Formats: sequence, structure tokens, C-alpha cells
Amino acid sequence: MKPPFSVIFLTTLIGVGQGLFLALYTGQLYSLFDLLPDQDSRSFYATGSIISLMFLGAGLIASVFHLGHPERAWRSAARWRTSWLSREVIVLPAFMGTVFLYGMAHWFHLNTPVIELAGSRNVDITLILGAVGTLLSFALFVCTGMIYACLRFMQEWHTPLTPLNFILLGGASGFLLASVFAAIVAPELIVFFAGWAIVLTLLALIGRSATLWRNSRIKPKSSLSTAIGIKHPHIVQISQGSMGGSFNTRAFFHGKSANFIRAIKPGFIILTFVLPLILLAVGLSAPKLLIVAFVIQYIGLLAERWFFFAEANHPQNLYYQKVA
Repeated sequence: MKPPFSVIFLTTLIGVGQGLFLALYTGQLYSLFDLLPDQDSRSFYATGSIISLMFLGAGLIASVFHLGHPERAWRSAARWRTSWLSREVIVLPAFMGTVFLYGMAHWFHLNTPVIELAGSRNVDITLILGAVGTLLSFALFVCTGMIYACLRFMQEWHTPLTPLNFILLGGASGFLLASVFAAIVAPELIVFFAGWAIVLTLLALIGRSATLWRNSRIKPKSSLSTAIGIKHPHIVQISQGSMGGSFNTRAFFHGKSANFIRAIKPGFIILTFVLPLILLAVGLSAPKLLIVAFVIQYIGLLAERWFFFAEANHPQNLYYQKVA
């Protein structure tokens, strides 16, 4: 497939925003049970929510460039009963609205107890909004991943590993950004967020490696013989049969050489997983390296998402392989 850069930025940016929100709420839950020190509502939770919204908003803006007619964008939510894309279009603004309310609740210190728990622990509106936001965040990860995983004819995508990788990669990048944020606002939380970032990055490496291993062993269900309806053991396409490209060759094929594809795979593995893990381990004693780790990992995520699209081989490419 031809990687659409608008969707690449959409999925990676909202993934960071989702992961950062999950990190903030995880920290709040830990502090509720006295496992982490309490943080100032405005400087930590409200400001963190604003940063999360910035990434989510940037992803939403990037998605507009993927639309042929942006003025008709509202129609994309009409098929929510059957379309994962429509569900994503509905869940994304709902999640953004919840993150906004979560941040505002912290900003205005709306911490009046709603539910009283044992041990003098109280559940306020921020915890309830955080729980709703967590559910919406995972729902958004699933919707985004299932847009691709539900396509049976795209064998590289049609696997439960696709939405799982979206969750793990978004979580890893979000917790890494949370460790950067903690280094500036709450240094006592660096070890907590960086530790979770290491765990999630390792899990994401395992999940993505499993996908690469699976896809390298896929046996295509179709062949050039089935594409043109001729049963012959040796069929080779010499030309598309026209003087130039067509919509098929432009929209469904990345146009890069085999050497380029082979080079980008180890490249994104190093940038997304290896270097960030090293920098995270060192960054526990040198917090400034956490910023470098986040930047490198996000560049790696862009390369990973590009490869995610480019690796998928649309069945129509069996016929439209070459341009004259």
C-alpha cells in the first residue's frame, strides 16, 4: 500500500496523546492508594491534560488532509453500526471531550468526594472522568487498529496483533512523554513513568516482532494466475500495458525499491525500541536524555507506521505490478 502521511501522523500523534492521558490517570490511581506522592492538580494533571489534548488535536488536524472533501467529514460517522472508521470518528471527539473535562476538573479543584472507600479514600469527579477517559482511550485504540485488522484481503493487517500493537506503541510513547513531563514538573515520578515506559516499550517490541515474523511467513491466497484467470505454472508480467501510471499504481503501491523496504525495517526497530530503551535506562540518572529518547522514538514511530502501510500488499498489485 502507499503510506498516507496524514494517517501516519494521525495515528502516531493521537497514540501519544492517549498514552499520556493513561499515564496521568495511572499516576493518580497510584497516589490514591498512597503508592506515589500526591501532585498539584493544576501544574501536573491539568497541564498534562492540555499537552495530551495538543497531541490529539494535532492528530485530528492531520486527518483533515486525508479527506478529498473535508466539508463532508461529518458523513464519516454515519456508518457506525458497521464501520470501524465511523466508530473512530465518534470515539475520538468523545475522548478529547473527556480529557478536557478531566483537565478542567483538576484545574478548578473539583475534588468533592462522590464515593467514599475504605481507608479514608474518596473517589471524586476527576477519578470518575479518568475512568471514563480510560475506557474511551482503549476503545479508540481498538477502533483505529480494527480499521485495518478487519480487512480480510489485507493479510498483513488481518490479525489481532494489529490493534494490540496500536495499544502498546501508543502506551509506550505516552508513558515516555509522561516521564519527560515528570522530569520538568515532578522529578519524584521519573522512575515510575520511565519504568512503565521501559516495560511497555519491551512489550511493544515483542508484539511488533511477532507481527513481522508472522507477515514474513504469509502465503498469499491469490496469485497472478488467479488474478487474470489463466492456469499456467509460469506467468510473468512484463508491462501494465499503458504508457504511464494509473490510479491503481499510484494509490495501492508505495513505489519504493526492495532495498529501501529492507533498510527501513531494522531502522524503525532501532529508533522505536532499541535506542529509547537504552536512553530510558540511562535517563533515570540523567533526565535530559528522556527528551532525546522521546524525539527518537517518535521518529521511529513515523518510520514504523510507514512500514506498516508499505508492507501490506493489496491484491490488486498482482495485476498492476509494473508501468510500461
